[in-house]
Amino acid sequence: MREPESMGECVYFTRRTIGAGKAVTWVFRENCPKCEKAKMGKPVDEKTGHAKIRAKEFVCPECGYTEEKEEYESKLVANIKYTCPKCKKDGEIQIPYKRKKVDGVDALVFNCKACNEKILITKKMKDPKAKGSSVEDDE
Repeated sequence: MREPESMGECVYFTRRTIGAGKAVTWVFRENCPKCEKAKMGKPVDEKTGHAKIRAKEFVCPECGYTEEKEEYESKLVANIKYTCPKCKKDGEIQIPYKRKKVDGVDALVFNCKACNEKILITKKMKDPKAKGSSVEDDE
């Protein structure tokens, strides 16, 4: 399984500790389905030159082809290198980049190849105790 050389190659990248195990997950950007010349990416703000992170579409920088976020992400594959929190064995797996709701949290879900333990890579949540959070403290 090829690992990314830079974050520019990825739509998504994370390193997580999962109990006693760990996981590294990345999703490579795909080529434009129209021109096949460039990798699709979020639209770029002309003023700052940075990608618009909350954009609901992906754009080809070569031909300008636009695809909705859900449609584009449904074609992507998540690459995962993990150490199982139950059996401590290392493994690699490729799964569709599709998050499922598990206990009210979005997560990539897969099973350990060695012991079949269900492993979740959850979407990173904002800390409710962080300064500036809209969630009130219970204390």
